[in-house]
Amino acid sequence: MILPIDTTPSNGEALPDMGESFAAILKATGPLDPIVTAVVHPCDDASLGGALEARDQGLITPLLVGPEARIRNVAEENDLDLTGLEIVTSLHSHDSAQKAVRLVHEGRAQALMKGALHTDEIMSEVVHKERGLRTERRMSHIFVLDVPTYSKLLLISDAAINIFPDLQTKADIIQNAIELGHALGVDLPKVAILSAVETIYPKIPSTVEAGALCKMADRGQITGGLLDGPLAFDNAVSKEAAEAKGIVSEVAGDPDILIAPDLEAGNMIAKQLMYLASADSAGLVMGARVPVMLTSRADGTLSRVISAALAQLVVHHRQGKSIL
Repeated sequence: MILPIDTTPSNGEALPDMGESFAAILKATGPLDPIVTAVVHPCDDASLGGALEARDQGLITPLLVGPEARIRNVAEENDLDLTGLEIVTSLHSHDSAQKAVRLVHEGRAQALMKGALHTDEIMSEVVHKERGLRTERRMSHIFVLDVPTYSKLLLISDAAINIFPDLQTKADIIQNAIELGHALGVDLPKVAILSAVETIYPKIPSTVEAGALCKMADRGQITGGLLDGPLAFDNAVSKEAAEAKGIVSEVAGDPDILIAPDLEAGNMIAKQLMYLASADSAGLVMGARVPVMLTSRADGTLSRVISAALAQLVVHHRQGKSIL
């Protein structure tokens, strides 16, 4: 179902219609206070305009971090209103990332939003051993997809940070995704751990790791979700495929979360759904001290706005203020 929610961002272009799941996310944030967000190097129309639209939706209070003259030039060229916004000036993109992370340490920012800089520039500061935003858990990226042919939000991880995750990293990836699921109002997220087949086969290591991850959940090493795996993609998302193969599972055919065996597989799954199934996408990096909105420079306004809504929900959930 597509809901015609028509809002007009500060650059004068209407937000596209969004699916029911994304519309529900945006609606749920209504009662929440905006979160102060360090917008890292918003030196192009897409990143600055996306941050300002998230502000206009009541999701964030932007704290712009970048070369002030460049930011003001972008605003002037694209008729964007910076009235009342603080700019923390920097020399270049690396300096922007470093200063944005410092704002979190100073208690001035509750989240980060990537602007017009490369992912490795911002993430190198976020993961820095001394001055970064590390926690006891490994950081991971979670795609949140509104797929027209699926009945609910679908979370996919990790497709952007951990290239070949080992067993413990996969446990952290799952825990991060479960936390986001909780923030989205899913009390017990169903987690499908993907491989090429649905049986444990020693020559395919991801099947063995999937079995180990399920046992880790049984023993309380992963909490808050319902895990099953290994599952092939078809019987993970289709009850009919699961029944045809005789799979008895509460997860198969109804997952909230798909865990990919590695980054390549996760990235391809997510992008296939975006480009072949017309899925709208957003996403967050979880596992850091604050949520990080890691949108692509090619992402549109809707993706940036929903990513901001996700970050807002996570921050308020951690404060015990979840309203979903």
